[in-house]
Amino acid sequence: MPEPNDDTPGAGTAAVAPSPPAAPGRRPPYWRRHLDGNGRWRDSGGAPGAELAALRRGIGREPGSVPAMWPYYTTLSEDGSLTPSLRAEHLVLTLYAVHQQSRPGPMHQRGIGVGTALQALRRSEKFSPEAVDRRFSAAATATSLGEVAAHLRGLITQLRAIGQGLDYDLLVRDLVNWQNPERRLGVRRRWGGQYFIAVPRDDGEPAGS
Repeated sequence: MPEPNDDTPGAGTAAVAPSPPAAPGRRPPYWRRHLDGNGRWRDSGGAPGAELAALRRGIGREPGSVPAMWPYYTTLSEDGSLTPSLRAEHLVLTLYAVHQQSRPGPMHQRGIGVGTALQALRRSEKFSPEAVDRRFSAAATATSLGEVAAHLRGLITQLRAIGQGLDYDLLVRDLVNWQNPERRLGVRRRWGGQYFIAVPRDDGEPAGS
């Protein structure tokens, strides 16, 4: 899997489009493996519970250290290198497994960035907007991958509660870039732009108007 570019367009859009094909000779990432080209479950579909349980065993563990997860990576290398891509994919596999657990529809939804999904969480009224703001701010200002992982896991549990999906292809790209201090600020700007673009101001007008 090539490392994503921080300037990839469309990170904040919510339009649904067919998922991109896997690279020649490579399997698609796990969160797309049971979907058709339009993002729907293939046949009677659904992500098998046993597979999701295997992925959840990797929570808090070093990438590549959980044998049950080995069939689901696309970034493992023969020399055992612990690359930024492997770290990001491992984390996203565990987050997706939390998100998809017990949900009838696919939680991988193309074009929904982190900020866009959390904006929907803020508007849902299921959780306090102020509490969502605080958790989002804590995730966005995290400096280590482990710290951002912990905050995202809590937020994704809340997204699961309202049935709000997220684009896991975009999340992999963001978390690869998060590990590069020169690119981390770009990820923060993108998440912040997605989150606050339509959050109303006190005067009732959308932010940015």
